[in-house]
Amino acid sequence: MTAGPDTVPLTLAPRARSGWFEREGVRLHYLDRPAIDDEAGVVVLLHGHYSTAHSFDALMAALPEWRCVALDQRGHGDSERAGSFTRADYLDDLDALWWHLGLDSAVLVGHSLGGCNAYAYAARRPERVRAQVVIDIGAEIDGDATAARFWGGDFPTRSALDEALGDPLARQLADSVRVTTRGWRMSFLPEAMAASQAELNGDHWHEWLGSDCPTLLVNGQGSDVLSPEHAAEMARRRPATRLVQLPGGHLPHVEGPLPFAAEVRDFVGGLPR
Repeated sequence: MTAGPDTVPLTLAPRARSGWFEREGVRLHYLDRPAIDDEAGVVVLLHGHYSTAHSFDALMAALPEWRCVALDQRGHGDSERAGSFTRADYLDDLDALWWHLGLDSAVLVGHSLGGCNAYAYAARRPERVRAQVVIDIGAEIDGDATAARFWGGDFPTRSALDEALGDPLARQLADSVRVTTRGWRMSFLPEAMAASQAELNGDHWHEWLGSDCPTLLVNGQGSDVLSPEHAAEMARRRPATRLVQLPGGHLPHVEGPLPFAAEVRDFVGGLPR
């Protein structure tokens, strides 16, 4: 790695602005942060379950040369609630985002759910994906979203909601908290997360091996989702894949934003323009 955590620059780019597009009746929100260098390209950022586009705020600040587009995936953040969460739903949303923004190609960065969506989209539309950063998700997925049922509904105070989430989730999911006239709540529905996780679970080796673009696979050293052994197998079986292990658990981009940003800057900086 040529860059270190202390070399990540302060952003010189304008602030991100909100944008919206609609696909089959579902209105989807995204953040669009212009670049200071029109030649670098576009980075499209896809968060994981329970999170929002803002989970990549630190990374966007570290990539001022790139246009950064962070999507609130269906059922998350400020996007509308949806009734279906199939793999096709998520990938069709990306097709619609590409069309809405008039994108040619982009680097995809995805965490967990977003990581699987990234590598599946690279397999579906290889001509659109210059490279990808896949954060702490495997090619075989067997997750459980049942804990989210304890976070549903309205809470009388922020501290009551934070207590239900527990530490460190209360800090890690702060961007997903909303306040309404009825109280404090999460931006997602627990039953939607359970449905999405059920669709995500399964064998995805075909999609993981379905593209050959340069790939950075990031594994949290303390992850309870992606084991070091499975991550190593993913890197071994797929050409053009570099595996790095970073401090933190399942959210290394949130738990250790500086070393994560430095790795991503080093990776995208080596891509041909």
